[in-house]
Amino acid sequence: MTQETVAVAADHAGFPLKETLKGDLAARGFNVLDLGTESTASVDYPDYADRLAAALKRGDAQRGIIVCGTGIGIAIAANRHRHVRAAVCHDATAARLARQHNDANVLALGARVTGEEVARDCLRVFLDTAFEGGRHARRVDMLARSNRTD
Repeated sequence: MTQETVAVAADHAGFPLKETLKGDLAARGFNVLDLGTESTASVDYPDYADRLAAALKRGDAQRGIIVCGTGIGIAIAANRHRHVRAAVCHDATAARLARQHNDANVLALGARVTGEEVARDCLRVFLDTAFEGGRHARRVDMLARSNRTD
């Protein structure tokens, strides 16, 4: 079993799926850092993206999972942070390529557009896939140098 910590965060639309994915992470032996939200009461997704980015920056978690209605808004908010490479994935192929080619450290999912089983497949593939490096490393390094916050 792994000792890696994975942070999870969601807005109200993503809350039920976040809870499901937390169970999958725990069943696989990951430590889970739940950054909220705690219900389906309306909240603002940028707050939760920022919480996740801060946890990654502090080293409280090595990777993250974020969920909102489409995955788009929360990914945009998370990607404002230089050390975050959040990829919105709608299927396992996208999750695999996000890891292999982009070294994504955050998986963004849309609870309203991605079924639960597909989301669980995305999570599994995201966790199990390594970054290929090689020609992709230069491009990922370019992202780290881009003009983003912090």
